[in-house]
Amino acid sequence: MSKQMAVSDDQVDRSNQISINESLSEESKRQRDGPDAIGAFGTRTGESDLVFFQGILPEINGDVKGSEPIDKQIEMCLDRLELMLENRNTSLDSVMKVEIQLADTDRAGAVDRAYESRFDDVAFPPRTVVGVCSLPGGANVQLDVIAAEE
Repeated sequence: MSKQMAVSDDQVDRSNQISINESLSEESKRQRDGPDAIGAFGTRTGESDLVFFQGILPEINGDVKGSEPIDKQIEMCLDRLELMLENRNTSLDSVMKVEIQLADTDRAGAVDRAYESRFDDVAFPPRTVVGVCSLPGGANVQLDVIAAEE
């Protein structure tokens, strides 16, 4: 059984006949290996209408601000998320789900207030809050986000 595949600027992996979009492949590699990655996280892999952002930490220029108060840390994470979404030509409106990882679950109230204020003019996307033992760079909060590109 043979399949005909139309390939323009993409390459075909001859071993399994999968079309590989070179620009996405390079972007994924850059995100996995680049200086923006702290910990074992990429910010986007694959090609679909969903975008997965993981390991969003409260950082500025690669420096994790773990000593800042929790409300400042969550604001930094949300600022980074908004910038990542802007880079994908979308906004907070496209967020479908957020996982918030907290090193101290007693601080969930401060995180909720920041979350609610940031999403005040859009529907709250569902969120899960998970307690963790520690986070990279001594951070107290980290986000994993799923958004939809339209």
